[in-house]
Amino acid sequence: MREYRTAVFDNRRWQGFKPRPDDIFVCTPAKCGTTWTQAIIASLLYPNGDAPASVNTLSPWIEAKFIPADEMHEALEAQTQRRFMKSHTAADGIPWFDDAKYIVVGRDGRDVFMSMCNHLQRMKRIAEMNERALADGVPPMPEFDGDFHAFFPTWLSQDDILFHIIETYWQRREQPNVLLVHFQDLKSDLEGEMRRIAEFLDIEFDAALWPAVVERCTFDGMRGRAEEIGEFDRMFEGGIEGFLFKGTNGRWRDVLTDEEVVAYERRVSEMLPEAAARWLEGGRHALPAQPLGVEQVGSGDH
Repeated sequence: MREYRTAVFDNRRWQGFKPRPDDIFVCTPAKCGTTWTQAIIASLLYPNGDAPASVNTLSPWIEAKFIPADEMHEALEAQTQRRFMKSHTAADGIPWFDDAKYIVVGRDGRDVFMSMCNHLQRMKRIAEMNERALADGVPPMPEFDGDFHAFFPTWLSQDDILFHIIETYWQRREQPNVLLVHFQDLKSDLEGEMRRIAEFLDIEFDAALWPAVVERCTFDGMRGRAEEIGEFDRMFEGGIEGFLFKGTNGRWRDVLTDEEVVAYERRVSEMLPEAAARWLEGGRHALPAQPLGVEQVGSGDH
């Protein structure tokens, strides 16, 4: 695997991971809907709403340096139910198992930028993490001081936070154990996308439970059960309200200048194939429909 290390994560933490045949991996760039997708999977796996622990406890971020790696692996080994975990690492930096499922989540990069600004502005302990990063010889986490225009070139120049990650998973979209999901599609048709995910994961349950399964995964539903999602107060100002901030798209239109939008589009064209760029901007419905009679494999979006 290619090595990826930052102030926050280190993909060498995969060493010692023991896979199971039905494992689920949520693989996303940051701020693309990771926690949302994890909450969806938890609701699908526990349709009665009786998950044995919070989403973040059940579904750890494998590479995150927040807890010792041995402790994280021991906690995963102790789980007796079907496991689901998250990763913010590119596809060439994680192990691949033919009998596991990989859900890849994307979002328009300009919306990712806006969400990342809020994330960094509210995140605690950045100085502490950056001090450790410098001692470890890895780049520090960028800080956001409220100036969108000053921060935008810094964010845009970071290859491995969004575009490179998407490109590596786009290459694998035809694999039958890979599903591409988009933030905008979740926004416009949460129920329909949840059905796609349930089918991909081979999850079946009583149809009478379905309305509650979906309702738990609306933004209001998630904010209303913060303790079932995870502990956010320790790392973010405002707790879950600060972490799951607005959950909206298009705020960049009132912020980014025409020149910044052009710079963004140029960067996308440099980093992604045309079809991947269209998908990243608008989701699977932004792509041409597949001709009748051609089997849709893997992502279901091409």
